[in-house]
Amino acid sequence: MSLQFDSFVLAASTADLADAADPVAREHADAIEFRMDLADEPLAALEDYDGEVPILATNRAEWEGGEASDDGRLEALAEATTVDGVEAIDVELESILADEADELLETARDVSIVASAHDFEGTPPRNELVRTLTEAGKHADVAKVAVTAESKADTLALLSATEQLTAHGDAVATMAMGDVGRHTRAVAPVYGSKIGYAPVDPDDATAPGQYDLETLAGLIGSLD
Repeated sequence: MSLQFDSFVLAASTADLADAADPVAREHADAIEFRMDLADEPLAALEDYDGEVPILATNRAEWEGGEASDDGRLEALAEATTVDGVEAIDVELESILADEADELLETARDVSIVASAHDFEGTPPRNELVRTLTEAGKHADVAKVAVTAESKADTLALLSATEQLTAHGDAVATMAMGDVGRHTRAVAPVYGSKIGYAPVDPDDATAPGQYDLETLAGLIGSLD
């Protein structure tokens, strides 16, 4: 079974699958983004998972803001796809373009793929955002870009790119990290972004500027 992104999916980001049983997660989350790179024994945790909320597994590389070394990282993500509760995985676009993820993508035929790119330094120009999202979309069910906004103009570039790709029929997920871009996490779905991420507990944020799950769900709901 694969996670469908025909409509917006709100994912509760966590390194502890026990969060899936939290009443807030059960009420508001459409999926659990399980950060394998932040968990002690991620594959064992997945095997023990018996929750009803589908899992989007992420094993984020150190070079893209995570804590997983390259040694065995993609292999572990491939193994995660064999677990019944895992319905989607996140794979870095850079790994895909470097042909490092070929075997993983072949293995992961039965789950949805999110191809992601993160910029922790700033926000590329709008046309570059469009190119990155378009390239990512060639390899995945959802193309994801997370940038760091330094101005309102940055957030407008991101939202404009989101609207353009959505109007073209592409499935994209976009967000701007940091305080300046924080509002995009609530607003981007209005422009077509298919995935939002938030921790159940605000103290467990996995990216700069995240709202907690209940707050983000309320903001997005008020803008529908």
